[in-house]
Amino acid sequence: MRSYSPDLTPPWKRSKPVPEVPAEPDLVVEEVSTGFCGAVIRCEKTAEGPTVTLEDRFGKHRVFPLVERGFMLEGQVVTLVRPTAGGPARPARTASGSVAVPGARARVARAGRIYVEGRHDAELVERVWGDDLRIEGVVVEYLEGIDDLPAIVAEFGPAADARLGVLVDHLVPGSKESRLAEQVTGDDVLVVGHPYIDVWQAVKPSSVGIPAWPAIPRGQDWKTGVCRELGWPENTGAAWQRILSAVRSYRDLEPALLGRVEELIDFVTEPGVD
Repeated sequence: MRSYSPDLTPPWKRSKPVPEVPAEPDLVVEEVSTGFCGAVIRCEKTAEGPTVTLEDRFGKHRVFPLVERGFMLEGQVVTLVRPTAGGPARPARTASGSVAVPGARARVARAGRIYVEGRHDAELVERVWGDDLRIEGVVVEYLEGIDDLPAIVAEFGPAADARLGVLVDHLVPGSKESRLAEQVTGDDVLVVGHPYIDVWQAVKPSSVGIPAWPAIPRGQDWKTGVCRELGWPENTGAAWQRILSAVRSYRDLEPALLGRVEELIDFVTEPGVD
């Protein structure tokens, strides 16, 4: 007859079971030993054992082994495991990272609008936030420059039920853009901007396949100078299509742009507005 030896370890000294979590794409975790935080890109089986690749908010990739108690998820230690083919499906996401709503119909357009400074800005916003904007009924229009912004805002006629949001390039303290923004900002008008010379720079260099956006001397056309420095044909239209095609989701954009666009969408869709 087999004897039974009870576990005499006090309860407070026993190791608590750690949940196993499938390393599904886009799951955001923190690696415990380094503090590296990022979204799961992929899992792979290697000779040394299974690994997971994480991407942080700056686009940097790191590969870590899938070890017990190796990650933090929402403040809790977990063990990441390779996802199984038959595992529960995670909610589909839009390019902006929002939960997709299958079969959702576009809302009738709101009276409020979002204006962006140029055509490239509008195309980039559509590529990442297009699904969200249609569900919210927000129309994005582009301006050919903002020198006449006060007149443009006056013609729009913003009101409590028709808010106007404006996205401006190179909005930095003391600039012409900042002075124009101050003239029109009010309860029903929000002007925000990113610090980049052009919206091209809001796309992460790693997504485009370049080490960095080159510095172009004052007095030169910035876009033409970028093409020249990168060895691309000096065709800014073709260059933009190359850049835009590299954008698949919000992870390909810099946080300085992401936050500003989300802010504008929240502003024009605030409950009780339109």
